[in-house]
Amino acid sequence: MSVGSWITDRLPVSGEQFRELTNEPVPHHLKRWWFALGGTPAYLFVVQIFTGILLAFYYEAAPATAYESVRYITEEAAFGWFIRSVHKWAATLMIAAVILHQMRVYFTGAYRKPREINWMVGMLLLICTLMTGFTGYSLVYEQLSFWGATVGANMTDSVPVIGGFLKNMMLAGESYNQRTLSRFFIIHAAVLPVTMVALITVHIMIIRLQGVTEFKFKDEGDGEDKTFNFFPDHLYTELIIGLVVMVVLSALATISPATMGPPADPLTTPEIIKPEWFFYVAFRWLKLFTGTAAILSMGFIVFIMFAWPFVDAQIRRRTRFQEASVWIGIVGVLAIIGMTVWEAVVKH
Repeated sequence: MSVGSWITDRLPVSGEQFRELTNEPVPHHLKRWWFALGGTPAYLFVVQIFTGILLAFYYEAAPATAYESVRYITEEAAFGWFIRSVHKWAATLMIAAVILHQMRVYFTGAYRKPREINWMVGMLLLICTLMTGFTGYSLVYEQLSFWGATVGANMTDSVPVIGGFLKNMMLAGESYNQRTLSRFFIIHAAVLPVTMVALITVHIMIIRLQGVTEFKFKDEGDGEDKTFNFFPDHLYTELIIGLVVMVVLSALATISPATMGPPADPLTTPEIIKPEWFFYVAFRWLKLFTGTAAILSMGFIVFIMFAWPFVDAQIRRRTRFQEASVWIGIVGVLAIIGMTVWEAVVKH
């Protein structure tokens, strides 16, 4: 008996039935890479899971052992430097890809009725991705990662009413202690990945139920097909993107590998404390305003971003500015880029 016959006897699904199941028509505009960005962070998430498991074999989540375990991975374990570097660069590219994907959805109005829920799911995924980057950065137990985590916890403490509770949950106590790193590790390696898998599942289910937002472009002729097959046409597009990302990841990990900074010293505050690049905006915002005002204003901005489909609907209903969201988005993006560059170039 052939392998194919053995499988068919136990899973009675024919090739034609499988093609019908996977061959959902895909809108023509997804042939453009800008509209196929959704699969890129998912691919990078898989890379993160795989490399993270390999790193977890050696990592020891305790203040006395964390730095030395990361040093061993980087300098002594076979290909440890490469795995750690791929993990670090995949995190950076994943955050960038999620941000770009959310920007694409925003500027094309793909969050509008009936896709408001999926926009909010996407916002939750963005926050989880940022938190994964923050907790992963803190696990190295370098001087900057230690003080970055301390500053982050103090920012959380400024949140009215629940700030103290959130800080205690983050640090496993009132301040950084022997249990903090293990808390970060569990959040980074278990809580956030499981949450993201659940959100991605919901995200894909909603897309399957509602379909992909369709767009029409001037360079498309009237005679062109409006859709093409997911399998194998769109799958090939995603595979090509995945292969390109793999090459880029390998090149970045080789050319600019992850390094080791000085070990954490709770008794010595560094002259310059800077978080990872994706938190430069929040760090600069904190310097522009006082603690509580900065936290409340950032919280308000995040709330508005979550509720934007409904805010946009009111703007379109009550004013003549049907595409006001585009101009508001441009101003927002320029502000984010400006504060990121500002924080990057200043000494302290």
